[in-house]
Amino acid sequence: MTVRIGLVGDTHIPSAGADLPSEAYDVLAGSDRILHCGDLHTIDVVNRLDRVAPTLVSRGNGDDPRLRPPGVPDDPRISDIVVIEVEGVCIGLTHDLEHAQNRSEDDVAPLLKRHFGRRVDIAVSGHSHIPLVWGLPDGTALVNPGSPTLPYGYRGLLGTIGVLDVDDDRFEITILDLATKTSQLNMVGPATHPLTVGPRPTGGY
Repeated sequence: MTVRIGLVGDTHIPSAGADLPSEAYDVLAGSDRILHCGDLHTIDVVNRLDRVAPTLVSRGNGDDPRLRPPGVPDDPRISDIVVIEVEGVCIGLTHDLEHAQNRSEDDVAPLLKRHFGRRVDIAVSGHSHIPLVWGLPDGTALVNPGSPTLPYGYRGLLGTIGVLDVDDDRFEITILDLATKTSQLNMVGPATHPLTVGPRPTGGY
């Protein structure tokens, strides 16, 4: 049975807008669960997403009350790092993966193991607002869903949402452009896949 997981990152509500765009909720409808990479900036985002599907969040630097008062309060749905298993596939969720995309393939695998405390099949992270997919030689996939509200950090544009379909030990990752309703990035794993980022949007401010 295929399990569908919505991937969301860097929503920055309410500074980026009162709520996620309706197009984001349209994509997320039908998800079995949702993973948010952090930088919510308000617990309201979790509550809204949780009405669509059970939601887990990795706390971002913008959610920490010590760094950005009042921050996002403690909540059982929010952790610094989340590791879950879905249909035999281990998924690690974090906000900032220490600029893994700028490291060599040989350096990334041990970085992931240190970061998550074990090997993961899929590492989901945010922070950069840049959609990304990358399949390492050992079959581990890295994915950044980008941001639905601040793509590449630009305001006034529709961004991206990720969809992860898991079926037994296979998975497919798709990053969808909310403005065009088309796929920006796609990979099927576990498999080697070149590091690929989504296109920089035009317009915005």
